[in-house]
Amino acid sequence: MKIPILYEDNHVLVVEKPVNIPVQEDASGDLDVLTLLKEDIKRRYQKPGNVYLGLVHRLDRPVGGVMVFAKTSKSASRLSDQLRRGTIDRKYLAVVRGVPKKKQSTLKHYLYKDRRKNQVYSVKPNHPEGKAASLDYQLLENSFGQSLVSVRLHTGRSHQIRVQMATEGFPLYGDQKYGSAFNKPGEQIALWAHTLEFEHPTTKETLHFVSKPPRVYPWELYTTHNQVYKTYG
Repeated sequence: MKIPILYEDNHVLVVEKPVNIPVQEDASGDLDVLTLLKEDIKRRYQKPGNVYLGLVHRLDRPVGGVMVFAKTSKSASRLSDQLRRGTIDRKYLAVVRGVPKKKQSTLKHYLYKDRRKNQVYSVKPNHPEGKAASLDYQLLENSFGQSLVSVRLHTGRSHQIRVQMATEGFPLYGDQKYGSAFNKPGEQIALWAHTLEFEHPTTKETLHFVSKPPRVYPWELYTTHNQVYKTYG
């Protein structure tokens, strides 16, 4: 499988992650993005031995879109520091069930992850293992009882967008884990890592990348789809 490369230099590699592929090796044993990219670099540059490629951030297995990897340990450290400081700007597009009453809002919850079940729950602020989660969403368009929203993350909690939107009563289209009452088995989750902006770890230049969702259902329902990229990219 060839993974689309959006940008590459000696320090960073920006790609478009395909849907339904894990970012890194997991219990499934399926091929993962990190392994595929290392093999691709090894082949293209005829590198002997192991190839270094640092994982800076993650996307859930069913989610596609833009990701950045570090090609050196120094770049990995600097990008990870940006991530911790919240200076890497990440924006997502999602199709949710229902229509939010507010056209734009900030959602704040405390989330707890049960690692044994790989399930995340919204909990009270005094939960001993709860972690603060925050995001902004903007309603772009709605039709057929569903809505296209743009989401900007302020924190990077596991399954954050999926859980926070579901907690507010707007589960993502196709999300079997957090919207099983609304979604049918086999539906592809409609969540896409749309834009990514960060400071280049060496040149300090601001880099901005856009990845477009596939033109399939339910993305194709929205008549302003092209305009979304132009306005929000």
